[in-house]
Amino acid sequence: MEELTLIHRIFFAEGAWLTFGKGILVTVEISLLALFLGTLLGAGLCFLRMSHNPLPRLFARGCISLLRGSPVLMLLMLLFYGVLAGSGLSPLAVAVLAFSLHTSAHVAELIRGAIAATDYGEVEAARSLGFSKWQAFRLVTLPQLIRIARPMYQSTIVNLIQWTSVVGYITITDLTRVIYNTASRTMQPMITILGGMVIYLAMSYCVYGIFAYLDWRDKQRDGTLGA
Repeated sequence: MEELTLIHRIFFAEGAWLTFGKGILVTVEISLLALFLGTLLGAGLCFLRMSHNPLPRLFARGCISLLRGSPVLMLLMLLFYGVLAGSGLSPLAVAVLAFSLHTSAHVAELIRGAIAATDYGEVEAARSLGFSKWQAFRLVTLPQLIRIARPMYQSTIVNLIQWTSVVGYITITDLTRVIYNTASRTMQPMITILGGMVIYLAMSYCVYGIFAYLDWRDKQRDGTLGA
């Protein structure tokens, strides 16, 4: 009973739940925006990476190698305290940009690997039936690409949520910063950090649940459920 009282005091009493809620919203906002922009940028990088022209291909390879090999915290701090220090951009905008760039490199390689794993014979068959390149891609390659890339894309989203835990270094009060501040205020680091881990796990399992539903829906649509 004493533990429950302590949990209530840390996470719910005196509007504490509102503070945690705001931190969660900041984390979700950064994650969603960075995922959307990172996916678009990643698709563009993948297109350049697979270009027959050596210059765009070399540029894309360099960007991907640099972004994938750099710690996301270093990239975040470089942009905020260095490259964009005098730009007037808000810390939130800089964080979204940093995580978008970092995510784009992973998405680019994810898409490239998925394209390489698709059955090109089906594309050739579609082209022989009079499909245009765009029609063959949209109707044949894209559905295969989505299914192949989905598990890794799911992991990328979960990783992105975890990566956002460093945004407190550029003065953003996200979930991790709220946990740190609450632990310092209540002098209960163990319970507060464990509670924060539970919240992060809950967000991750929301992602897993969404993708599990998508897999179930595809199996049901294809008639392979229970096969």
